[in-house]
Amino acid sequence: MAQLFGVFAKHSPESCPLNNATNKEVFSKLDKRMEQAMEKNGVKKIVGFFFSVLEHEWTIIVEAENAHGIENLCIESGISAFNTVKIVPLTDFKVAFDKIRGSQH
Repeated sequence: MAQLFGVFAKHSPESCPLNNATNKEVFSKLDKRMEQAMEKNGVKKIVGFFFSVLEHEWTIIVEAENAHGIENLCIESGISAFNTVKIVPLTDFKVAFDKIRGSQH
């Protein structure tokens, strides 16, 4: 069953695609490589992909079967080539809220 995960990637200013020609090349192919790696790694959908350019941080919200598939996606697409990546399972606010409220009764 697919669930939501947050993928948090961070790189140094020196390795930023804006400042590093090698990583700029990797970044230029990122969308195509991600698309190719998604299905075979059980990543169903990219819900959102956001950048904090001056912080050199990426936040990607994905729907996937498990964290191992996301790990493979990050490797195969090149995200992990110049980023440190953290993968975190996410729970919708309403689901967590209902669970907490239900445990009070």
